[in-house]
Amino acid sequence: MSSFTDHAPAKVNLTLRILGKRADGYHDLESLVVFARLGDTVTLTLDAPLGLHVDGPTAAAAGEAGDNLVLRAARDLAGRTGGLRLGRFALTKNIPVAAGLGGGSSDAAAALRLLMRVNGIARDNPHLLAVARATGADVPVCLDPRPRVMRGIGDVLSAPLDLPALPAVLVNPRVPVPTKDVFGKLGLAPGERRGEASEIDAATLKDRDALIGYLKLQPNDLEPPARVLQPVISDVLAALAACDGCRFARMSGSGATCFGLFATDADAAAGAQRLCGAHPGWWVAPTVFG
Repeated sequence: MSSFTDHAPAKVNLTLRILGKRADGYHDLESLVVFARLGDTVTLTLDAPLGLHVDGPTAAAAGEAGDNLVLRAARDLAGRTGGLRLGRFALTKNIPVAAGLGGGSSDAAAALRLLMRVNGIARDNPHLLAVARATGADVPVCLDPRPRVMRGIGDVLSAPLDLPALPAVLVNPRVPVPTKDVFGKLGLAPGERRGEASEIDAATLKDRDALIGYLKLQPNDLEPPARVLQPVISDVLAALAACDGCRFARMSGSGATCFGLFATDADAAAGAQRLCGAHPGWWVAPTVFG
């Protein structure tokens, strides 16, 4: 049996503006997205019945395999594409589940990339793009995991951006923050607007100092309601900000994972070590965004 493996990197929202709530209940957003070097691993073994085995440090929180986005995406693509060659998937979960890191979406995107590879499907195949959109709002941006601006409901993507590498530490306090509860706390009514999409000068973001300066002027609109629902998020952000070399700290997505951007890789590693010692119950990982 032939096996193929792909990396499913953690997605991080450096910024997140909620521009309004549409009549259909979906929220319009604008987000500068990057991907971490750490993530999950997806393997496809051909000539085996379609299925999924999940293991890894955070597998217990991943739920039933039959409901996993990996299988949902594979079944949807098979239904739209005749004669699709399938197999058995193995998913190793390394990042927290439902934590604002797009883990499930990135896993599904990795599964789709594997099916693209073994079936000779082009990246611009309309069936592939339709499956990505149908599987989840974050799947399209995860399909080609490079820095981008994500707009609409996640389906309108900029061209890839040339951003500098960012030494970082990810921290999750291991508390649930359901996305629907965070949006509910935001309290937008259908049709209500709270902003419009902005123009982002990508050329100014190539310098690390300029990028961090830009981030300090932009919000994550979901951070305040998430902090009300889970006050420990404020503790995480304060702990990150107190680390030597931390230049900026923010929550990613709808939480509860937060990130700190550091001056150097060594500062990030030292910060992660300090946080692990002070908060042994938290999930802490040094990494690089890019």
